[in-house]
Amino acid sequence: MVKYKSVFLCLIIAFILNISAVLFAGGEVKPEQRTYTVGVVPQFDSTQISKIWTPILKELGRRAGCRFQLQGSPTIPDFEKEFIAGKFDFAYMNPYHVLIAHDREGYIPLIRDLDTLLYGIVVVRKDSAVKSMADLEGEVVVFPAPNALGASLMTRAAFNDVFHIQITPKYVQTHTSVYLNVVLDEAMAGGGVQKTLEKQPLEIRNKLRVIYKTATVAPHPFVSHPRVPDETRKKVLISFLALGKSDEGKELLKKAPINKVGSAFIEDYEPLKLMKLDRFYKKD
Repeated sequence: MVKYKSVFLCLIIAFILNISAVLFAGGEVKPEQRTYTVGVVPQFDSTQISKIWTPILKELGRRAGCRFQLQGSPTIPDFEKEFIAGKFDFAYMNPYHVLIAHDREGYIPLIRDLDTLLYGIVVVRKDSAVKSMADLEGEVVVFPAPNALGASLMTRAAFNDVFHIQITPKYVQTHTSVYLNVVLDEAMAGGGVQKTLEKQPLEIRNKLRVIYKTATVAPHPFVSHPRVPDETRKKVLISFLALGKSDEGKELLKKAPINKVGSAFIEDYEPLKLMKLDRFYKKD
């Protein structure tokens, strides 16, 4: 009986040693992957943002070897407070936001869409009697939020600097709400950007008409907080660029919308300073 117990004990020890050797040599035991928070400027409602960004971040994390947790912001002003406080490890934000984020928290641009530029638009109902911006003198115009770049800051600058007319601004939180307000005749006109207009259902787009387009600027970047380790930041950048080259990745990113992924730099956004948009930027 003692003999069998000794043999059994030897077999157990051998099994444990074998497993240990396999695990250490083969790398089957992986260190716990770190989870990084990601903020996305709420141009759309939270359900749509989650639907767009969850699969992107899942695939990006798989390639970069880390996990991402999408943290929603109910409004653009809430999103601003959160990135100014350094809440997000990574974020997708508008070009004017990145100047503020870089100045306040040192956020670093990683990638952006190289295929298209950002510009603001002013829309009216397709059957509206409004033919030009001049027709909106004294009218209520809806915007997503005071500091939405193309939809609010750049269009308000155009009303002021290009057309020299006064309007009554009203803020309705998201781009989607802007288009609905105009379609439902709650406002004569609204400010948006071409990319978000293209993402609206056909029945909404078909009832709207663009009467003005602003100047163009480099589009939204995906940025990293400086606390993210350099090695991780590089892996995320490389993984993003690789994702943009695969057929599956292109389909995912197109919904953001990012049509052609390329590296982004803070210098891409310096021209915005010449527009003096701080005149319209709402500070807490």
